[in-house]
Amino acid sequence: MEPLELVDRLARARIGATHNQYARSELRRDRLARYLDAHAGAPIVLVGEAAGYRGARVSGIAFTSERQLTGAGPAESSATIVHRTLRELGVEDDVLLWNVVPTHPGTATSNRLPTRREIDAARPFLDGITRGRTVVAVGRVAAAALDAPYVRHPSHGGAAAFAAGLRHMLVP
Repeated sequence: MEPLELVDRLARARIGATHNQYARSELRRDRLARYLDAHAGAPIVLVGEAAGYRGARVSGIAFTSERQLTGAGPAESSATIVHRTLRELGVEDDVLLWNVVPTHPGTATSNRLPTRREIDAARPFLDGITRGRTVVAVGRVAAAALDAPYVRHPSHGGAAAFAAGLRHMLVP
């Protein structure tokens, strides 16, 4: 599926009780489409659990904060760790970032785990993004939803384990 088509479908999607940050934001739709186009040839996809309230809910891109894109706005610690690790490993251009549930479960100031129903509703987007790529699950929610190798999520003290896990999987 072409990036614009995927983003348009995602903007129209209702994924359980999640907040669809693409539905009313041309900026987020445009950012995601440009990101997907730029990473169309990326052979690896890192898949987290869901859009975070300081990450993709605001920026439109998984594991990416608004501050990383513009220099202003909220920062998000997992996003900082993920991008730093990919840069240090020299694989940032070879990796596409996505979530099992690309929309945000939770409120504007909190996250919650996606429900099984939300994971199932988001599956067509996940399948479209991961098709033909090496998939790495980031965290237990992603690992449970995917048949893929797992690395520790970088949040809550997991930065070193995340970096070591990615290094082991991605660097020969």
